[in-house]
Amino acid sequence: MVSYEIIGNKEKAVAIIESSNLLKKDKKFASEIVKKIKSVQSVLVKTSKRYGILRKRKYKLLLGNKNTEIIHSEHNSLLKLDPQKVYFSPRELTERQKIAHQARQREKILVLFSGIGPYIIAIKKVQPSTTVYGIELNKYAHQYAKENIKLNKLENVVLIHGNVKKEVPRLKLKFDRIIMPLPKTAGKYLSLAFKKIKNNGIINYYTWGKDEDYDSIKAEIKMESEKIKKKIKILNITKVLPYAPKVYKLRVDIKCLK
Repeated sequence: MVSYEIIGNKEKAVAIIESSNLLKKDKKFASEIVKKIKSVQSVLVKTSKRYGILRKRKYKLLLGNKNTEIIHSEHNSLLKLDPQKVYFSPRELTERQKIAHQARQREKILVLFSGIGPYIIAIKKVQPSTTVYGIELNKYAHQYAKENIKLNKLENVVLIHGNVKKEVPRLKLKFDRIIMPLPKTAGKYLSLAFKKIKNNGIINYYTWGKDEDYDSIKAEIKMESEKIKKKIKILNITKVLPYAPKVYKLRVDIKCLK
């Protein structure tokens, strides 16, 4: 059985399937999806892993409309995107809700690698009184984020197009919470986050790992904090999603002390 996911809504959706490495089989499966799910107007097959700093992936259109821009619906939120231009994972819906419910009233929150704005929108829907900043390098994702803020009628959101390493030091304020949903390279930016977090603030940091990696992950985080003489407490490590056999996307919740 070929696995797949659906992005979109009842009017227009895109199906994205994992390749079976047999083109005829993939095309047959694409036809079955379109017959089964009437909203699916395009079927894409993944032809590469995610690559580069923008986390993009290559696709091949197997069937349907070449225009793969859709509006995805989740938890009363609307997210406009084209999966061929930006990174978005519908599988992380539950995780986004968990983070949104961690946020407190009137928090100032920074989302690094904010993409089309799914974390920002989830937080603002649950805690409208928050002020949320997002930084994203991908110009298409940044533009979609701007559209999505308007689409969801949100206020007190600041979107910045640029490189996290350059843009974070330019910010003149500190934050109650910093979210770092880029597990592959987020560790390179931890020192920036430590410099911009308030006393007793929380960093939601994401990484990949196995059960036996927990101690080394904690050690690496503490080492980064010690470089800038920041006292921290690692509250917990939570499994978010499976990535490979025995490998998970993990969230590390870090409390930054005085």
